[in-house]
Amino acid sequence: MEKSFLCLLLIAVYAASAIPTSSLYSEDHSYPRYIDFPDGEGNMHKVDLEAEPDMELLNNIERNPANNQYLLFTRRNPDNPQSLVINDAASIANSNFNPNAPTVVVVHGWLSNQNTNINPTIRDVYLRKLETNVIVMDWRRLALSDYATAVRGVPAVGRGLGRFLAFLSELTGQPLTQMHLIGFSLGAHVVGNAGRELGGKVARVTALDPAGPLWNLNSNRVNPNDGIYVEAIHTDGGYTVGGLGIGSNVANADFYPNGGISQPGCLTNFCNHNRAWEFFAATVTYNHLVGRLCNNQIQLSLNTCRGAELRMGNDILTKSGSGMYRLDTSRRYPY
Repeated sequence: MEKSFLCLLLIAVYAASAIPTSSLYSEDHSYPRYIDFPDGEGNMHKVDLEAEPDMELLNNIERNPANNQYLLFTRRNPDNPQSLVINDAASIANSNFNPNAPTVVVVHGWLSNQNTNINPTIRDVYLRKLETNVIVMDWRRLALSDYATAVRGVPAVGRGLGRFLAFLSELTGQPLTQMHLIGFSLGAHVVGNAGRELGGKVARVTALDPAGPLWNLNSNRVNPNDGIYVEAIHTDGGYTVGGLGIGSNVANADFYPNGGISQPGCLTNFCNHNRAWEFFAATVTYNHLVGRLCNNQIQLSLNTCRGAELRMGNDILTKSGSGMYRLDTSRRYPY
């Protein structure tokens, strides 16, 4: 009996050790104090996760959320944005904003701005497909600060976005159920906080590889209550050295393309991280990437998920679903 028990124990230990710990998406993962994190152009920056935040800047951001820019693109002005200003009705009335068309808000990540690649890429796929109000939010005033300060200021920036959208909705009559908030990296947590400010009433919140460092146990991170339907796409899970994404479930439906840690055709974490918005943009056009529901994280890691299907991404405002999904992609667009 003792020998049988010992054999079973050894088998269990071996089975557990055969699964890389990086694939288990532990909620308790902690990053080293110093990490490398890229800006929007792929340049790496040394980040001190224990740095003292810039309280003067944070206090100013809290007092003045209108510092953020809201830049409207439509089919009438696909390349030259119109600036929309909170509490300025004329800026809305004199713009091409169409309350009968869906509104998509795109929010960049750390050390980025309105010109970072995610913004024109997602803008263009929407405008090619249908009449849309694409609003690019530029929050560079905080996003260009050190990482620890930017993390602390994300909730205030998100609340500012929420208040702007509430103003826009009240002024134009467009319901929140016609709005889709899309954020990348730190921007994913921004849109989560914006949705929270609006009582979780926006149609969709899409978190594209939400940032991991300083967010694993952060109550201000994006969560399933931030919209009617909240989706996350994880492409650079934070449980390998240099991983930039949170790598754990944060939404109603969490997708892990290719396991959520490394992506085909990528040799760097920056490439893995960016694949989230590249995948999403492709799905707006093709709606072709289909996930399978996983019963647990081991199935996800071993690619043995056989549950119900759910399409990742796309532009459908009435989309719904829940659970954890695995799918595999190719190396090149449209993946």
